[in-house]
Amino acid sequence: MTDMQENFKSLLKENGLKVTTQRIAILEVLSNRPDEHLTAEDIYDCVRNMYPDIGLATVYRTIQVLSELKLIDKLNLNDGYVRYEIGKGSKENSVHHHHHLICVNCGQVFTFQDDLLENLEQKIEATMDFQVLNHEVKLFGICSACKCFTERDANNQEE
Repeated sequence: MTDMQENFKSLLKENGLKVTTQRIAILEVLSNRPDEHLTAEDIYDCVRNMYPDIGLATVYRTIQVLSELKLIDKLNLNDGYVRYEIGKGSKENSVHHHHHLICVNCGQVFTFQDDLLENLEQKIEATMDFQVLNHEVKLFGICSACKCFTERDANNQEE
């Protein structure tokens, strides 16, 4: 068993869950694809390649349990789908997530790690007596590939 699998087994046991092949497989799929932001159906397709007998309902139930325990995180990227990624901590160990850049043209999602809101959170706590536990940042714009395509299109129309 790999170190990653052992880590997942420990996380499941720490959270009072039985270690099952399905749970380990879903955690592995999400861990191996950190920037893909998979839907339940995407996860099902990946897991089914390893375990052809797994059912979609099992994947949905497992995702729900793992999400409730914060082992995986739910994302709403405003595209009509609920997406998932590997969790950054447990209920007791809440940490800031990475943030998302979403291209409004092609729908591609990019992640960035910089947490530029630390000062704002400290100011809010000091002035409002409100402790920010977490936040989510989604920035919408045009990715470099779409920007180049749009600029090239504009240049061709000028000629």
